[in-house]
Amino acid sequence: MDIANLIRMANRIGDYFAAYPDREEAMEGAATHIQKFWEPRMRVALLDFLAAHEDGQSDDIQLHALMRDAVVKYQARLTPARAV
Repeated sequence: MDIANLIRMANRIGDYFAAYPDREEAMEGAATHIQKFWEPRMRVALLDFLAAHEDGQSDDIQLHALMRDAVVKYQARLTPARAV
């Protein structure tokens, strides 16, 4: 997975939901979008990025603050179930 591309995609989602007047509703909507439309590998890559960069920043990329907060808040829901 190209994490820079995933962060760009997540940032576009963050830009969209940032327009919501209620931040909690915006975070819920952003997390729901990631859960519904991102395949498990994409979600794992995003979660791994945040585990390595708690502030959502690396040398060359920065995760939208709303997305960072949404992923942290809804981490359990965004973590794919393990295959048995």
